[in-house]
Amino acid sequence: MTSGSREERYGGTVRRTVLPNGLRVVTEALPAVRSVSFGVWVGIGSRDETPRLAGASHFLEHLLFKGTRRRSAWDISAEIEAVGGDTNAFTAKEYTCYYARVLDRDLPLAVDVVCDMLTSSQVTSSDLEVERQVILEEIAMHDDEPGDVVHDLFTTGLYGDHPLGRPVIGTTESITAMKRDQVAGFYRRRYTPPQLVVSAAGNLDHDEVVRLVSAAFAGGPDAEPSAPRRGPAVRPERPALAVRAKETEQAHLVLGVPALDRHDERRFALGVLDQALGGGMSSRLFQEIREQRGLAYSVYSYDTQYADAGLFAVYAGCTPARAHDVLELMRIELDRVAAAGLTDEEVSRGKGMLRGATVLGLEDTGSRMSRIGKAELVYGDILSIDDVLARIDAVTPDDIRALSAELFRGPLSLGVVGPFAESDFEGFDLRGGSTGPAWAARRVTSSPEGRA
Repeated sequence: MTSGSREERYGGTVRRTVLPNGLRVVTEALPAVRSVSFGVWVGIGSRDETPRLAGASHFLEHLLFKGTRRRSAWDISAEIEAVGGDTNAFTAKEYTCYYARVLDRDLPLAVDVVCDMLTSSQVTSSDLEVERQVILEEIAMHDDEPGDVVHDLFTTGLYGDHPLGRPVIGTTESITAMKRDQVAGFYRRRYTPPQLVVSAAGNLDHDEVVRLVSAAFAGGPDAEPSAPRRGPAVRPERPALAVRAKETEQAHLVLGVPALDRHDERRFALGVLDQALGGGMSSRLFQEIREQRGLAYSVYSYDTQYADAGLFAVYAGCTPARAHDVLELMRIELDRVAAAGLTDEEVSRGKGMLRGATVLGLEDTGSRMSRIGKAELVYGDILSIDDVLARIDAVTPDDIRALSAELFRGPLSLGVVGPFAESDFEGFDLRGGSTGPAWAARRVTSSPEGRA
C-alpha cells in the first residue's frame, strides 16, 4: 500500500483503500477465475449538466476513447484487443463508468490504458467534430426505437425541467451547439480524484492494484473523497401526460409514479414488489395482460432510484387498438395492490425472484466489479451479498402493503408513443386513489388504426 493511503476491509474478499488525493480503490478477489474486470467510476452524469451542456457527459465518454498524449484512438482499442480483452464505457444520470476486461496477467495493461484515458485525453476540436456526427446518428437511431423513446418521454413528463428529466444522450440542438472548450472545461473541472472510484474484480492482488492506480494518478493535492450524492427529495406533485405521435405498429405505454430514492431502506421491499408485480412470467401483470387476455407481448414493471428521487413504472407494448384496454388493466392492478398489497404467496415468490436475480447476476467479474464500484460511489458502503439477501428475506407482506398504499394512491404519470393525439388520453384519470374506472371522464374507443 502506498504512503499516506488508508485501508479498510468491507469483509470477506472486498478491500478498500483511499489514496491521499481522495481517489478510492475497491477490489474483490476471485481466485477461481482467470480474468479481471477493471473500471473507473466517475460521480458525474447528465444531471450535473446545465441545459446548454445537455449531453456533455455522454459526449465526453466518446471523446476519451479518441486519444491521449501517449495513445491514438487505434492504440487504445488495439492494445486491449491484442491480449483478447475488451473495453467500453457508459453514461448514466448520476455517474459515468469506463472499464476493461482482460486476462489476469494483463491487468497492468488494462490499468494503464483506462487510467491514461481518464487523466490524459486530448479532447481535440477535430475529434469533437467527428464524434458530434456519431452522437447525432446515435440520437437518430434512438428516436427510431419507440420502445426506448417512451421511457425517456415518461421520465421527462415525470420530472419536467429538473435535470433528471433530460435524456442522458442530450438533444440534437444541444449536441450541435456544443463547443470544444465547453466539453474540455467540463472534463477538467469534473474528472478529479475525489470524484473517482476505481473498482476491480477477479484474480487479483489488492495491493498491486493500489500500486498501479497510485502511479497512474500520481500528483495532485491531498483531498477527501466526495461524499455520496444526496439532496432534498424530488417529488413531482402533479400527474403528467406525455404523448409522442408516431405512426407505429405498436403502442408503447409507460404508467408510473414517483417512488423511493436509493438511500431509503424500503428499497428492498420495493424490489420484491417489482418482481411480484411485473418481474417475470409468473408476475401479476404478465399473467393478467398477456397470459389470460393476450393483449400484449411485452409487459413488465421496473423501478429506478437516484440520490434524491425514484420512480416505479409499468410498461406494455400492444396494438394501438388495444392501448386503452391495456392501460385500464395496468391501472386496475395498481389500484388492487394499493388497496390490499400482495398475497403471502406472491411476496414469497417475489423474494425468491429477487434473491435469484441478485446472486445469479454476479456470476462474472464484470458484474462483481460493477457492484462494488457503484456501491462505493453512490452509498459510500458495500453490503456483502449475505447482508443483501438478509434484507430481502426480512421483507414482510405488511411492508409491501404499506409501501404499495403510499406509492400507488398518489398521482400517476403516463407516457405514450404511437399513432395517437394527446386528446386520446385526456379521459384517463391520473389523479390516483380512485375506486372507479380509470377512464373517469370518458372512455376512448379506438379504431383499428388506433385513432379515437
